Amino acid sequence: MNIHEYQTKDLLKRYGVPVPPGQVVHTDVQATSVAEEIGGARWVVKAQIHSGGRGKAGGVRVGNSVSEVGVIADEMIGSRLVTQQTGAEGRLVHRVLVEQASTIVREFYLGLVIDRATRRITLIASSEGGVEIEEVAQHTPERIIKEVIDPAVGLLDFQCRKVANKIGLKGALLPQAVKIMKGVYRCMRDHDAVMAEINPLVITDSGQLLALDAKMTFDDNALYRRPEISELRDFDEEDPKEVEATAHGLNYIALDGDVGCIVNGAGLAMATMDAIALHGGRPANFLDVGGGATPKKVANAFHIVLQDPAVKTILINIFAGINRCDWIATGIIQAMRDQNIKMPIIVRLAGTNVEEGRAILNTSKFPFIIAGNLDDAAAKAVAEANKIAGKVVPLRKEQA
Repeated sequence: MNIHEYQTKDLLKRYGVPVPPGQVVHTDVQATSVAEEIGGARWVVKAQIHSGGRGKAGGVRVGNSVSEVGVIADEMIGSRLVTQQTGAEGRLVHRVLVEQASTIVREFYLGLVIDRATRRITLIASSEGGVEIEEVAQHTPERIIKEVIDPAVGLLDFQCRKVANKIGLKGALLPQAVKIMKGVYRCMRDHDAVMAEINPLVITDSGQLLALDAKMTFDDNALYRRPEISELRDFDEEDPKEVEATAHGLNYIALDGDVGCIVNGAGLAMATMDAIALHGGRPANFLDVGGGATPKKVANAFHIVLQDPAVKTILINIFAGINRCDWIATGIIQAMRDQNIKMPIIVRLAGTNVEEGRAILNTSKFPFIIAGNLDDAAAKAVAEANKIAGKVVPLRKEQA
């Protein structure tokens, strides 16, 4: 789960991380009022959406007067901001953050992530702040400093000093850097975050380190014990289908293809999407119904997948262990009947009660396309989607 920049900064402030004075607003009138309250001669107005690259897209602008802050806020609020991460449709801006502008001397990158290889939180820092860390990793990887944190003792002062020195933070800046690094680590640890990022961390003209922009992402599986974090969730920033799927206990991610996928198990779901791509198709979604899918859960999965108007066919790939193929088949029949589904449905069943499941499908009145294995299922799903779209896709060499 992602949260907005202003929410991240509110959390970090509780752990002693310095951030610019500012406040989130929903109208231009509120924006001018906040600018007056903050004081100064320049302010930054920042669109609050769940996306990076806002500055390049015009979502971060400087106002040189109180009235200009109001004009900028009025132009942003209610507009659609298109960044490299939002896609062509962009994101609707509901609110903006008005902050005191800072005079920047130098920029750095600071982040904490869970390293899957070491299974530990890892501190990442770079002297190249203000740009995407992926760009730094690609062009100047030697400027990325990493420090693995032992969960038994946490982030230690000597580790912070070592990282700070390597990115060029010395002298009076050193104790500030240690305090910020340890504060971000404690904030991440205490709230079950999977990522915390300050980009840029800046030195101001007054010699102060300041978190100019911040972002945090949280583990969805831990939200049940973090109600204060759950309350920060902004459903306007999420795909409505993904929100509905979560309510039904389904794992769903919308993609841009035309082959809908209903699969049990995350690994099998990814393999299914790879198989679709291998046959020249594009999956419309990732959807994992989980290990104990009931007929109702399967019917709910159909309802969510069918909300995507791009879907031309649905591929159901079930390898039943805890699941039972007859349950899945019953759910498929229920969905076909209740939702009046007309598009081609390709079904591959394997595992527990597979013969019973196939019998239920074969004796129904619906013209299911039965597949014997994953490759066969993917090939048939792509062929049906292409047929509806009027496409002709050449066979792969091993199929010719």
